Amino acid sequence: MRKQIAILGSTGSIGTQTLDVVLHHPDRFEVYALTANNNVELLIHQAITHQPEIVVIGNENHYKTLKDALKNEPVKVFAGNDAIAQVAEMQPIDTVVTAMVGYSGLLPTIRAVQAGKRIALANKETLVVAGELINALVAEFHAEIIPVDSEHSAVFQCITGENPNEIEKLILTASGGPFRTKTLEELQTVTSAQALCHPNWEMGDKITIDSASMMNKGFEVIEAKWLFGLPPEKIDVVIHPQSIIHSMVQFTDGSIKAQMGLPDMRLPIQYALGFPQRLPNNFERLDFSKINNLTFEKPDTKRFRNLALAYFAIEKGGNLPCVLNAANEVVNRAFLENKIGFLQISQIIENVINSATFIQKPTYEDYVETDIETRQKTKSLIK
Repeated sequence: MRKQIAILGSTGSIGTQTLDVVLHHPDRFEVYALTANNNVELLIHQAITHQPEIVVIGNENHYKTLKDALKNEPVKVFAGNDAIAQVAEMQPIDTVVTAMVGYSGLLPTIRAVQAGKRIALANKETLVVAGELINALVAEFHAEIIPVDSEHSAVFQCITGENPNEIEKLILTASGGPFRTKTLEELQTVTSAQALCHPNWEMGDKITIDSASMMNKGFEVIEAKWLFGLPPEKIDVVIHPQSIIHSMVQFTDGSIKAQMGLPDMRLPIQYALGFPQRLPNNFERLDFSKINNLTFEKPDTKRFRNLALAYFAIEKGGNLPCVLNAANEVVNRAFLENKIGFLQISQIIENVINSATFIQKPTYEDYVETDIETRQKTKSLIK
């Protein structure tokens, strides 16, 4: 039988590439549900093409447009964030692809975990904000999380079949983004348009800005802690501009395993959907004869302060990673809208972290309140 797939955030970069993977394997996967927040026109097109059982638009203002466009299609139409969360726990669904952006992915992921689903996790903010809570729920409800981020998928592939006690450290690679070679002085004047020109990956606006500021890599360190059960001091970051090695694992005997491939997110998406099988495809292959060199650099946390802030937040724990994420979402949007400069991103986040109310053992309600308070405080610092 074909696996029934729900894609939360189907109109974004990960969502659209997931649908491409599904089209490559119509004998294995079937789309049961699609959700989007605002992009109703693309959601309509996807619904007509893939004929899911259910579609949901988060922004209720678009409900009538969606409903009218699909009135002659055998598709059930719903609207609102509660409906998205409910989709994640529906009984026929085998795998939930969480491709929503930011904090909005937390509640649907919790619902999917509580329903015991396999979760192809592309929403790293879920584990950044509430990793301890998510891990406890995964253990309680016997859910399964397979990472979709290229770096975490690489680690997952490297450790599958290995003894967890023999892992010495993880090495997450980072492209360095579009500003890797910029000086501090030059970073004062870079623009959001420049930040959106990533040298290797095609991603959504939010994650592309996070990549430029290195916050994305900081989030990945936090995510790796919860996914693989290692302390931050055993999770290294190395700059690898070519984005061929997606991450590495070093073992207690000193050997290192690396997962390599072209920068194509369809590969980790397909791996998560098909695991434990490796499914064939016709994607472009890596040709070593065309690779002149593979280089590596140590990240500069003076120029890219966000990476250091992420390590600080996860080492202190509690609700600080939630504070980090909420503040970042606000300043990320502000930079995109040209309301602040690039270097102000980390300056404002650090200010907010240092003044945050710390909660050592937060509940879900604490995370919700922390998120609200942090957003308000961060907005007040943007002039």
